[in-house]
Order: sequence, then structure tokens, then C-alpha cells
Amino acid sequence: MTSARRNAALAGLNRLAVNLATALPASWVIGLFEATIQEVVALAVLMPVVASMGGIAGSQALTVVIRGMALGQVGRHNAMAIVRHELLVGLINSPLWAFVVSLVALAWFGNPRLGIIVGVALIANLVVAAVAGALVPLVLRKMNIDAALAGGVVLTTVTDVVGFVTFLGLGALYLVP
Repeated sequence: MTSARRNAALAGLNRLAVNLATALPASWVIGLFEATIQEVVALAVLMPVVASMGGIAGSQALTVVIRGMALGQVGRHNAMAIVRHELLVGLINSPLWAFVVSLVALAWFGNPRLGIIVGVALIANLVVAAVAGALVPLVLRKMNIDAALAGGVVLTTVTDVVGFVTFLGLGALYLVP
């Protein structure tokens, strides 16, 4: 094995190790709501939707910012304007997708409160994801960490934890008798 291949393999292992370390907080959050999930199984069914939507929304913002950094289009002079723009994108997109997913949840489970809860959780997660997707690469650059390598792992942790805490927390408050 060449030195370059060995280094690439080690870098891949390091990213997977970091990913495992950052996935554990999301798993821990889910564990906090074990009783709630047992009581309302529909929450377990919809959790991946909340996490996935947040992950995709954040990844798009992350990609835009990392690409802009690579092309020299993102710097100190416009970083906060980009964060504000991504916040606006999150505020515009989130109600639409929250409405769509709420209707799906309502049709699937016949529970209007579940539909509202998943909608509110999606709005919160999509807005946080958009802002985090813009901020994470900027913060990583300031720390001299390659945002293209580390950004996705950090962002996934943020969107999973925020999505699960919001969704399962609201479920615990409003769905469990």
C-alpha cells in the first residue's frame, strides 16, 4: 500500500471515529425519551424524517458556504450576510415543508397533535440547520480545521440533536397522557 493510500485510509478512519463520537450525543438524547417513544410509537416512525430534513437543509447551506470559501467569495466582509441569508432561506422553506410533513403525519396516523408537533419540530430544525450549515464552516475555518472534511460531521450532530430534542420533547409534553 502506498503512503498516499495509507494516509487516505487513516483519514477515513479518523472521520468515522469522530462521527461515532458525535453520533453518541444524538443517541443519548433519544434514550432520554425512551418512555415517550414506547408510549407513542409514531414518534419513532417520524424521527428519521425530522433528522433527515434538517440534515439536508443544513448540508445545502454548508455546501454553499464551503464552495464560496474555496472560491474566495466568502470572507470576513460578508460572512454574517451569508448567515443572515441562510437564516432567511430556513425561515421561508421551513413552514412549507412543515405543512407538507404535518399533512402526511395526519393522514398516516390520524392524530392532529402529532401533525402539529412534527411541523413545529421541522420548523425549528430547518431554521437551526440553515444557520448551523452557514456557521459551522466559518467556525471551523477560524479553528484551522478543514470544513470540507469536518463540517458534515459537526452539522449532522447539531441537526440530529436539535431535531430529536425538539420533536421528542414536544411529543413528551403534548402526546403522552
